[in-house]
Amino acid sequence: MTLLGSSDIDVLPLALGGNVFGWTADRAASFEILDAFVGGGGDFIDTADGYSAWAPGNGGGESETIIGEWLAARKPSDITIATKVSSHPQFKGLSAENVRAAAEASLKRLGVETIDLYFAHFDDVETPLEETVAAFGQLVTDGLVRHTAVSNYSADRIRSWISLAQDAGTAVPVAVQPHYNLVHRNDVEESIVPVAQEFGLSLVPYYALASGFLTGKYRSTDASAVDSARAGGAAKYATGHGLRVIDELERVAAAHDASITSVSLAWLRSQPTVAAPIASASRVEQVADLLAGARLELSTEELRALDDVSAWSPANA
Repeated sequence: MTLLGSSDIDVLPLALGGNVFGWTADRAASFEILDAFVGGGGDFIDTADGYSAWAPGNGGGESETIIGEWLAARKPSDITIATKVSSHPQFKGLSAENVRAAAEASLKRLGVETIDLYFAHFDDVETPLEETVAAFGQLVTDGLVRHTAVSNYSADRIRSWISLAQDAGTAVPVAVQPHYNLVHRNDVEESIVPVAQEFGLSLVPYYALASGFLTGKYRSTDASAVDSARAGGAAKYATGHGLRVIDELERVAAAHDASITSVSLAWLRSQPTVAAPIASASRVEQVADLLAGARLELSTEELRALDDVSAWSPANA
């Protein structure tokens, strides 16, 4: 178990991504995935109010609605729910009015009284940061949110948010959600990790499996080679550099009788300030490998080998 930043939230070091619920996993499949995740010891679910507005026929909020229906049906104990604001088609941006309305809508869809971890999903440069910080703080004061967090923010904007919150005596973020994995490292390690270390923030990385590339099933830049709605996002990593990473993952996985998926998550979990990588499953049989990634311990030598092969530079692209 691991604590998220300075909060009292203690979770298994893996978050189940809810981005697929209502998209590549229908309601029945989503229930099966959630059942398997919690049955295997998982207790941290990540979603957003905008999931999955991009899918044909969807309008946003589908993931939260499915999770809410599952919570009502199963009534699990000690489950941490994280959701986000700013990307729902009806609740764009981070003005105080919008933050409040979006939070209330998320609470209704989830069927809970309090959101455990509430993320500003994308920075909104058109709204004064002071207004957004105050709005998030008020949600905590009013009991609608336990802890606040930020996603897709630059290091400078994270520093500014924390400074404003401290000066106002309001809730300070406890977590940061960046795009971070074995084939996307440099900008996070150079800018976000130092801020997290300075302020005691936890990283909860999304795209932990690089849209599925780090499962090992995408070895071609031809997205049509794999029947998956996410194939395009994964195929772009199938470069010489990316495939060398997969080869090393395969070697380490064989030594542990584990999957490439599990090793990818174990490496990310081992990085400084990372508390719980986010990974999603569209089928229930994928859940076991995700949970194994939360428990697999890699040796110092294995971590170093993965560090070396995944370190990007023009020379090894």
